[in-house]
Amino acid sequence: MDIILEIFNYILIGILIGVSGAWIFLIKSMLDSFRLTPFVDKFEKKEHNKPKVSIILPARNEEKLIGRCIDSLLDQDYENYEIIAIDDSSEDSTGKIIKNYSEKNSKVVPVFARPKPPDWMGKNWACMEGYQKSSGELLLCTDSDTWHSKKLISLAVSHLLSLNLDALTVIPKMLCLDWWTKVTLPVLSTFLHTRFSALRVNDPSKKTGYFFGSFFIIKKQVYQSIGTHEGVKHEIIEDGALGKKVKESGFKMRMVRGEHLVEAIWAKNWTTLWNALKRLMVPLFLQNSKVAVGIFFAVLFLLLMPFPILIYSLVFFNATVSFTILLFVSSLASGLVYLATLVDATKGLSLSAFHALFAPIGSFIVVTGFLAGILQAKSKSAISWRGRTYCMKEQVQSSINV
Repeated sequence: MDIILEIFNYILIGILIGVSGAWIFLIKSMLDSFRLTPFVDKFEKKEHNKPKVSIILPARNEEKLIGRCIDSLLDQDYENYEIIAIDDSSEDSTGKIIKNYSEKNSKVVPVFARPKPPDWMGKNWACMEGYQKSSGELLLCTDSDTWHSKKLISLAVSHLLSLNLDALTVIPKMLCLDWWTKVTLPVLSTFLHTRFSALRVNDPSKKTGYFFGSFFIIKKQVYQSIGTHEGVKHEIIEDGALGKKVKESGFKMRMVRGEHLVEAIWAKNWTTLWNALKRLMVPLFLQNSKVAVGIFFAVLFLLLMPFPILIYSLVFFNATVSFTILLFVSSLASGLVYLATLVDATKGLSLSAFHALFAPIGSFIVVTGFLAGILQAKSKSAISWRGRTYCMKEQVQSSINV
């Protein structure tokens, strides 16, 4: 029995050594991302025209936030633009708010989306409805819970045209409104600085392409050539799917930092946080179930397992040499999880270091949310998003490379 326990401990030691090495890589990647990602307002400006920008603004049940968003868009210093505000079958006063704005300002073009076809995701359909009413050479897609600084559109257009880009996406400051999101998002977003970092998106030799739905601007002809939102009509993460299509089609795209110029909300409360976590795992599972399960176990051991193993090694400390070694490596792995969370909370999300103390809770929420996504990926109610339930059975997702 003692031999079996020793073998078990040394297996855990080996796993945690690998986990610690992975965290060192992740933390380095995160710091490189913060340091090397270009900013939307720092570029070599060249003379260019000022094409009309059509802002595609879909909204469903956003009566509390859409006014703030439209106000920030109407306050832009860029002159040649229109706001295509789409009411996506809202059940609150969102449509009425849009109509009131359009009556007061001709820049706001109200669109009341027709009922969503069965094979479309809601936001994708609303964006398509808005695109069909657009008249600009450039399309700017944003979300109704986003706030934009006065000069953001001018900077984005100038950045796009000065560097002769086909598409540009801006990393927003992610606002965390509730305690659950404040302790969970720092844990989760550490991974965004590796697989979906700007350093990969901006590297032509990498296949990674990704848009932040809160702000991306694209030439209309490019948008049309990749199939518009119709080409990603069934995608849960439609912005990621569009960015992937742009990159794979050989167009020139760039991801830039803009946390000081644009703010977005990733989750409003516990319910939207939970659904958002499941929403991340569902397309992975539908694309490749074996890889998705593998990713789940990797996340399980990276985020969560160092903590219970640390407790286990503390309880039996001094029992054998293996427990002493296990205590050391589990302390190292747990400390690295805390360090990564602290760095992302303070540097990436502008949160208090206090929230990083709850990294084990955030890790548990992420892991269980991912597990829930896997378990529901083939069910009739695989995912709920913005008041709608989508059956994802037999749906192939390609928004994220696995």
